[in-house]
Amino acid sequence: MKTTIVIMIDGLDPEYLSICPAPRLEELAKAGSRSNVRGLMPSVTNVNNVSLVTGSYPENHGITSNYWLDRDRDSEHYMESAEYIKSETMFQRADGLGMRSLLVTAKDKLRRLLSTGTTVSVSSEQPPGWVVDGVGTPPEIYSLEVNRWVLDAGRFILSQQDFDLVYLTTTDYAMHSYAPDEPESARHIALLDEGIGMLVDDFPDAQFLITADHGMSSKSRMLHLPDSLARAGIQARAIPIIKDQYTVHHSNLGGCIYIHLDGRSDNPESALEVLRNVEGVEEALSREEAARRFNLMPERIGDIMVLGAHDIVFGDPSEVDFPNRLRSHGSTYELDVPVIAYGPGLEIANFTENRSLGQYVIDHVLTGPV
Repeated sequence: MKTTIVIMIDGLDPEYLSICPAPRLEELAKAGSRSNVRGLMPSVTNVNNVSLVTGSYPENHGITSNYWLDRDRDSEHYMESAEYIKSETMFQRADGLGMRSLLVTAKDKLRRLLSTGTTVSVSSEQPPGWVVDGVGTPPEIYSLEVNRWVLDAGRFILSQQDFDLVYLTTTDYAMHSYAPDEPESARHIALLDEGIGMLVDDFPDAQFLITADHGMSSKSRMLHLPDSLARAGIQARAIPIIKDQYTVHHSNLGGCIYIHLDGRSDNPESALEVLRNVEGVEEALSREEAARRFNLMPERIGDIMVLGAHDIVFGDPSEVDFPNRLRSHGSTYELDVPVIAYGPGLEIANFTENRSLGQYVIDHVLTGPV
């Protein structure tokens, strides 16, 4: 059986590939295929990585944000543990079939979230000594070079051991920090492009599937919706969907937010009316509407889901100052992502979402014993 290598480039908005030179990726696209598809909402890392590795929607796998308010226990949690995933992952499927899988991530949060069932899992933040000996000490997580380390680590481990399935996933610090037309972005894309090219050169018989979890947009305004509701006599709590422990990236400011009404109101119409009249709010959806439209697990979202306009993020000014220059995601404006497929037998004409890559792996790669 040939190795299938899935590469998830965190935050790779299609605009980066349209502006920054990436000759090796262009070669792969021409020899294979290239299209743009849609990610899943909310357009954040955990939701989309888990959707891909399970080939399913959040209504099934349960990861509806990076951060979650458990109303039953009145406690907030980072959704960074495998205990929150309710669907089988491709790694668990592979393990059950006697196949070997490798996971290499930049962020250790994704190693903790995704690694159940993997044969080997590595993060740049907590790398084992034998990988450091082979690849070198990882650059810091807030650097352009750390994503190249992920690719090089994957290539090194593949040179030492055989795997049927490989999943390499990076961090989006570079995309949060630099627009596509800035020189740092060109350098970052060149690092990725060269690293992927070296993988293809070393493993020419492998199948390659390359995509992103979400895009990225410039943001210029911040809204604190509990203040708007309080002026109407409605008490509420806002839970950021983008929040994680990598706050240098985004200051926990994203283009979508969950609103939890005090008293757990079964009739949010008054709050919805207020929110829909806030300038900068593009849509305010009840829990039922949001779950139905975006295939979300109702018990793991707020009473209301609010979507911002293109330049809007949601946050509390008493907790965070709006950065001088902010690029972020989370809204519907960051759903477009690229897919590049290269290798024998790969056909992506029917792919409509980044989740489709996981469906392909589960349906066509993990189909029986080796």
